[in-house]
Amino acid sequence: MSTAPRLTALDALHRSLGATMTDFAGWDMPLRYASERDEHNAVRTKAGLFDLSHMGEITLTGPEAVKALDYALVGNISTVGVGRARYTHICQEDGGILDDLIVYRLGETEYMVVANASNAQVVLDALTERAAGFDTEVRDDRDAYALIAVQGPESPGILKSLTDADLDGLKYYAGLPGTVAGVPALIARTGYTGEDGFELFVSPEHAVELWQALTEAGRDAGLVPAGLSCRDTLRLEAGMPLYGHELTTALTPFDAGLGRVVKFEKEGDFVGRAALEAAAEVAATKPPRKLVGLVAEGRRVPRAGFPVVAGGEVIGEVTSGAPSPTLGKPIAMAYVDAEHAAPGTSGVGVDIRGTHEPYEVVALPFYKRQK
Repeated sequence: MSTAPRLTALDALHRSLGATMTDFAGWDMPLRYASERDEHNAVRTKAGLFDLSHMGEITLTGPEAVKALDYALVGNISTVGVGRARYTHICQEDGGILDDLIVYRLGETEYMVVANASNAQVVLDALTERAAGFDTEVRDDRDAYALIAVQGPESPGILKSLTDADLDGLKYYAGLPGTVAGVPALIARTGYTGEDGFELFVSPEHAVELWQALTEAGRDAGLVPAGLSCRDTLRLEAGMPLYGHELTTALTPFDAGLGRVVKFEKEGDFVGRAALEAAAEVAATKPPRKLVGLVAEGRRVPRAGFPVVAGGEVIGEVTSGAPSPTLGKPIAMAYVDAEHAAPGTSGVGVDIRGTHEPYEVVALPFYKRQK
C-alpha cells in the first residue's frame, strides 16, 4: 500500500514559486524552481535559499547522553564543546556505514543528531537501542523543526541584516541560539555546498515568515530559491559524499577515505570497534579501492553504477556523476582500484552504454572556494 509523501511547512510556498516537486526519501521536495544551472551558479557567486526540512533531528538529553553517543557513534563526542558540531558516522557491528551525521552539542547534557532523511528512522531506532543502558532520553524531534539554509558568498551579509547574533564569531561547524527576523532559531554554520552559509533550525510554524524575510533581505544580493538538483551538483563539485552513493552499509569509513572520523583513542567500547580496527589495518597496508574524482574529456555524463575501465578491464564504479556548471564539463566521483587512483593516471575511462569515454583522474574536491 503506497503512502503519500510528507510535506514540509514550506510546501505551499514552493508550489506558489512554480517549483518542480519530487518524492525524496518519502518527502515531497522542490527539485528546481527554474533553471538548476542558474540556481547552482547563484549559490557559487551570490546566494541560494534551501528547504532542508526533510532532514531528521534526534535529541539526546540527560547525564549520560554523551556516553551513549560515544558508544553509538564512531566519533569522540565527549570532546565536542557546547555550541560546536561534529561530523561523524554511525556504523553497524560489522563496520558498515548506517549513516553520516552531524552532532550538535546544544548544552551541557543536550545533543542534537541530524541524520539524512532516508536514514532518519534507522538512525533513531539504532540510537534508541544503543542508548538503552545509559541514563539518557532519546527523542524524535523530526516534527519539531523546519530547516532552512542560506548558502553562498552573500549569505553572511543577508543574514546579518536580520539578526544581531554574532555571526562573525560563529565558526565553521558551530551553532548558536539567536533570533532571525524575529523568529527564534538555532543558527548553525555547517553546509553541504562548498560555500559559506548557514542552517536555521526553527519551529515549523515560523518557516514561511522566515523564508519570506530571507527572500526580501536577499533580493538585492541576488538570492534565489534553490532545489535539491543544484544541491547535488554543488556537493558533488565540493567532493562531499552522499549516503546511498559514496556511503553505504557495504563500506566502512576507511573504504570511503573517511577513516579520520573513527576515533579509536576514545574511552570504552563502541559499536563496530573490532571490525573497524581490522578495516583500518587493511586500509593502511593494501587499500582495496579509493574514492577519486573523474573529469570528462568529452560531453557525455556518467551516472551512478557506470563501470570505470582501463585497458579493457573494469577497475571501479561511478558513485555520483553530473554536468559541472562551475567546470563546464561532466564530472564524477568513483571508487577505483588503488593502482589507478593517483591523479593523472592515464588510460582511464567510463563505460557509458558500451562506449569507453576518456576521463581524467583528479584529486577531490573538484572545487574549493577561496577563503
